[in-house]
Amino acid sequence: MPSPEKIEILPVALLEQNRLLVAELKQLAASLNLKFGWHYLLDLCWIINQLGEVGGKAVMDAGAGVGTLQWHLASHGARVISVDRDSRAHLPARLRQRFHVRGLRGGEIPDLLPWRLAVVPNLRRLPGLKPRMAFLGRELASLLTPSRVPGEVLIYNQDLNDLRDLSDGSLDAVASLSALEHNSPEAVGEVVQELLRVLKPGGLLVATLGAAKEADWFHAPSKGWCYTEASLRRIFDLKDSVPSNYGDYDAHFAALRDCAELRDNLASFYYRSGDNGMPWGIWDPQYQSVGVCKQKRG
Repeated sequence: MPSPEKIEILPVALLEQNRLLVAELKQLAASLNLKFGWHYLLDLCWIINQLGEVGGKAVMDAGAGVGTLQWHLASHGARVISVDRDSRAHLPARLRQRFHVRGLRGGEIPDLLPWRLAVVPNLRRLPGLKPRMAFLGRELASLLTPSRVPGEVLIYNQDLNDLRDLSDGSLDAVASLSALEHNSPEAVGEVVQELLRVLKPGGLLVATLGAAKEADWFHAPSKGWCYTEASLRRIFDLKDSVPSNYGDYDAHFAALRDCAELRDNLASFYYRSGDNGMPWGIWDPQYQSVGVCKQKRG
């Protein structure tokens, strides 16, 4: 059986090749009031295809936030360990009632607070009475009309370089969507080793990051590093024989810049700030996504 390991700059053709999946992801995100990062549909399609069937499997979403990937995986029967350094203890009811959600840890600082304790801080973040009443209405509607899915999501608020509550070899797969690049070049290798530690032998680590052609560089607006092929091979300990399409870097970047589907559907939050991956909503990609698939050796 051929090795699944690869380094692949994500082609925009993924959107056309995965029309049913793209439609499913858009519908799921809209139903949860979530927005996509400008390249996230490409990342999601690639990651989900690499993972294959996830029903009944333990899968980590590494750097999950409240993003769509964990909810998609749970919808398809996975037991998702949702890890992020930022707390999700105040997770909204629309997410915790539709899915089987619980905190990995209890104690004095639990990973997930009961809804009655979480709703007040969420309300306080909203400006004015009208937005607060609308939010409260949505929350109460979620509580009254739960829609359960076969999998579950375990919220784990923890840095990826220290997964102290997870045992060695306890997970079937680890997926990370545009998260590892937010670690420094000096630290990202340690994060990858920690992710591999919790994987079962033969399990897959599937990650998307920013790609760089000639030298690693930092994209300040998105606070993420872009990596060359050589750096990715070093970070993920991939042999020279592992296939890569970095030779087609320029062609893939040109196709990305010309992709009307991504250009014309930027999330509204991009237009409100210059401190993001597409400052002020101006379509001008400065980097492209690359996917890395690493298999843990037995």
